[in-house]
Amino acid sequence: MNDAIKFSSTVSAMTRGGILVVTIDNAPVNATSADVRSGLEKALVHAEATANVAGVVITGAGKTFIGGADIREFGKPAIGPTLPAVIEKIEKLSKPVVAALNGAALGGGLEVALACHYRVASSTAQVGLPEVKLGIVPGAGGTQRLPRLIGIPAALDLITSGRSAKTDEALSLGIIDEIAKADLVETAISAAQKLSGKQLRRTGELSIATNEAAEIERAAARILGRARGQKAPAEAVRLITSSNRPLTEGLADERATFLTLRDSREAAALRYVFFAERESSRVEGLEGIEPRPVKTIGICGLGLMGSGIAIVALAAGYTVIGLDQTAEAAEKGRERIVGLLERNLASGRLDQNGFEAQKARLSVTASDADLAPCDLVIEAVFDDLAVKIDLFRRLDKVIRPGAVLATNTSYLNPDEIAAATAYPERVLGMHFFSPAHVMRLLEIVRCARTAPDVLATGLAVAKKLRKLPVVAGVTEGFIGNRIFSAYRREAEFLLEDGALPHEIDAALEDYGFPMGLFAVYDMAGLEIAWARRKRQAAARDPATRYVGIADTLCEMGRFGQKAGRGWYAYPDGKRTIDPDVTAIIEAARTQKGITPRAFPKSEIQERMLKAMAAEGEALLAEGIAARPSDIDLVMINGYGFPAHKGGPMFART
Repeated sequence: MNDAIKFSSTVSAMTRGGILVVTIDNAPVNATSADVRSGLEKALVHAEATANVAGVVITGAGKTFIGGADIREFGKPAIGPTLPAVIEKIEKLSKPVVAALNGAALGGGLEVALACHYRVASSTAQVGLPEVKLGIVPGAGGTQRLPRLIGIPAALDLITSGRSAKTDEALSLGIIDEIAKADLVETAISAAQKLSGKQLRRTGELSIATNEAAEIERAAARILGRARGQKAPAEAVRLITSSNRPLTEGLADERATFLTLRDSREAAALRYVFFAERESSRVEGLEGIEPRPVKTIGICGLGLMGSGIAIVALAAGYTVIGLDQTAEAAEKGRERIVGLLERNLASGRLDQNGFEAQKARLSVTASDADLAPCDLVIEAVFDDLAVKIDLFRRLDKVIRPGAVLATNTSYLNPDEIAAATAYPERVLGMHFFSPAHVMRLLEIVRCARTAPDVLATGLAVAKKLRKLPVVAGVTEGFIGNRIFSAYRREAEFLLEDGALPHEIDAALEDYGFPMGLFAVYDMAGLEIAWARRKRQAAARDPATRYVGIADTLCEMGRFGQKAGRGWYAYPDGKRTIDPDVTAIIEAARTQKGITPRAFPKSEIQERMLKAMAAEGEALLAEGIAARPSDIDLVMINGYGFPAHKGGPMFART
């Protein structure tokens, strides 16, 4: 074994058994920065020129092989060598190059590995090309080499979804050649020694497996249907499906496409969202504040919301004690939670041991006193102020003073709930989005008297629950529902002004929303919002414009899909335009003396965006939201705003 050679500040190597073992050490994720690229290139030149080096192993320090490109370099002048140039040197090296995947090989990391002549992985490694999630395509050979290795259909799936494949799947697909049963680097060295002097398999020279054109067309059509106007998935499909051309031609096309997309508005929006997610949990005033320890979580109310919260808490390793009004209701809640666990087991998201462990950490009760061991209690009971205040007063009697109490209310004032308790400083809001075990977003509501370590606890728990936390101040509807209310009002104004529900929905879907607003209403049910409007009617300013069309629909029993009719009709369960609704809208216009006009999609989109952004500006001015990016994260992750448009605040810039 020779002394270590330093090729750059992030790349070093040692010769072991005649093999140059090159290690990338660029914390935190070994991104392919200019320094890494330069170091790799020098290591390859050294290996080629050194007689006693028979081959090369490339691996990463820590728990990551290479986590991808250095996103901080995007938008800045290029610094050589480029990653494609380094990768070409790897593939063309006269001596064997083996990738030792010690962890995640993502984006440029997988492209480096694809150019190696053999790939060995640890059992915890994973591979993927997630570039489409940033509005770009792989730019260093991913769309050309991966199809040569695993075929076009499998490459389409991985690249256009941006998903990662774990080691077993990567082996079965043929992305990796071997899973190390013992020491990873020793296994890779052994592989390089065996390949020395033999003809090397260069991925770029492989022939693409022939597949029926019809299969590829079906896969491409599915992908383009899901893309909802995004450019990157469509360009990825084009590049992958044409990858049977000469490699140099495909690589040149891929690189040009990558550079064009990298500089696009879509990619800028997705980079903005990427950094916004990193920033969301950084809260001014919490520097150095330690969260309170949480091991046991109590959940009050075991309906759909409470059960969903229980599922994510169990998955995160917490002990869960569920409370409901009666022993019968508590048992039904337990059955609902176990049913969700069984679904996870059946789908493979949970193995048998995990299922048994999570089930063992769940208990239910109808007695408040049984919540005494809890470090955090989250209420998910009926959204009524009197009901919640009564519950929190009861909890005061059984929960130790140092435990945290969280309300999951959507619209009620958590300050009023906190004020009714003995220790208001331990109360905060944790507003989950339904279904709680699916939706990532979690609004953490800082009440007037919430202690800093209590807020820090909410953020720490959110992170462990694998949620995306956004801190909000107290206002009706917090960030998301308050903007949603403004967005809904503008849609209803458009109805009176001349648009129809299906036209507004079509404009929103064309913009990139997965579903139009009125279709969403019908799916959720119209009666809940109607009950809220009736409660607010007495306090409504008569001079403020109010649209009563939704009230009329509810008075007629048109509560949405479950009733067979709402904003749309649902014969045989299929959504169709209903002329009766058109007549109701026209009558409402006539009653107010409004002369309707036609609206192009672009004007509908502009009015809806303007309404959302204006409400967002108000939230910032009032200090309810800390950053425009927090508002955008809420709208993207809670309300279906297309991520590739960056959110309403970004879209208006």
